[in-house]
Amino acid sequence: MLEQLPLFAVADRTAYTVSQLMARIRSTVEMDPRLMDVWVEGEVSNFRQVASGHCYFTLKDVGAELRCVMWRDRVRGMRVLPNNGDSVLAHGRVGVYEQRGDLQLYVDALEPLGLGWLYQEYERLKARLEAEGLFAPERKRPLPRFPRRIGVVTSPDAAALRDILNILSRRYPLAEVILAPTLVQGEEAPPQIIAALRALNAREDIDVILLARGGGSLEELWAFNDERVARAVAASRIPVVCGVGHETDFSLADFAADRRAPTPSAAAELATPDRAELAGQVRMLRARLIRALEADLARRRGRVQEQVRVLRRLSPALRLSQTRQRLDDLTERAGRAIRHQIAVRRERLAGLAGRLEGVSPLATLERGYAIVRRAADGLIVRSPAQVAVGDALRVRVRDGEFGARVSGE
Repeated sequence: MLEQLPLFAVADRTAYTVSQLMARIRSTVEMDPRLMDVWVEGEVSNFRQVASGHCYFTLKDVGAELRCVMWRDRVRGMRVLPNNGDSVLAHGRVGVYEQRGDLQLYVDALEPLGLGWLYQEYERLKARLEAEGLFAPERKRPLPRFPRRIGVVTSPDAAALRDILNILSRRYPLAEVILAPTLVQGEEAPPQIIAALRALNAREDIDVILLARGGGSLEELWAFNDERVARAVAASRIPVVCGVGHETDFSLADFAADRRAPTPSAAAELATPDRAELAGQVRMLRARLIRALEADLARRRGRVQEQVRVLRRLSPALRLSQTRQRLDDLTERAGRAIRHQIAVRRERLAGLAGRLEGVSPLATLERGYAIVRRAADGLIVRSPAQVAVGDALRVRVRDGEFGARVSGE
């Protein structure tokens, strides 16, 4: 319901003051819902930013011009300001500046036609950093297979952290999580992200870093397109897995990281093994090991059995038993030969003894003869000429010996 304005009469005609008319026009324009949320396409001209931070410019096409105002709080949210001659889409509401009678658009968002300014800035930074080799594949490092401590750079209040912790507890609960808290959106986020990365790099016990944030608009994710953040990720001595946004979101931090994950949950999965898969691998390896050991034992058992057969053929025990038996045979044969030789020699000795006995002086003594020796020198006396009267003699008879002396012829 519009307010009824007071009128005054000039003759028989009704007239508004200028202020009244402008106020009515303003009310009419600003109460039109179609003009409270409008997109306008045009070319930027006369763009200027005053000391207060507000921006004033004109949108024009071939047929008309429209004054535009963008307040400081809206300007702060823009990464890149337009230049004169840029074709843009401006969003805002239509209003009237009564003091000058200007119809103008109060702009709260600006996008260039085609690619947005943020995206243009993103492509410009990406091309420059890529030309420097910051995204080169040869710079990428492999992730540790079994990380013991995982550093997480994200907001402590973010759903991304809960998703990461849920994945790690289910997938690989052996890992310890070290949180480096940071803002993940806004102008203060890049310095905090860089500080968090440096804090984790200062430790000696971190094996891998997860840089994570949930999805959002390009503006909300812009902290991860900050050149300083991209360089800090590339400079990390610890491998970095970047999981920012959703599947279709690619940030400069993604390209600088050692691995890019489409989501924070996927980053946790990339950085860790799955304990269910590990258990399956252990079971498979155990079965393979048992089969290998059994096969190896079978081969070794066969080789031992073959060696036993060879040793049996070459064993000295067989030769020793044969030699022992042969020794017994030779011993027995030697015994028989010796006994035979003894018998032969005994018979020969008996014969010789008989012959000796036949010629033995003792046998002569048995027949009554005696053996006479000179006592002085033991010479056998065979002739009387060998003795003289008075010589002492020794006479041996069959069973003994006695002395005698020569007394005469």
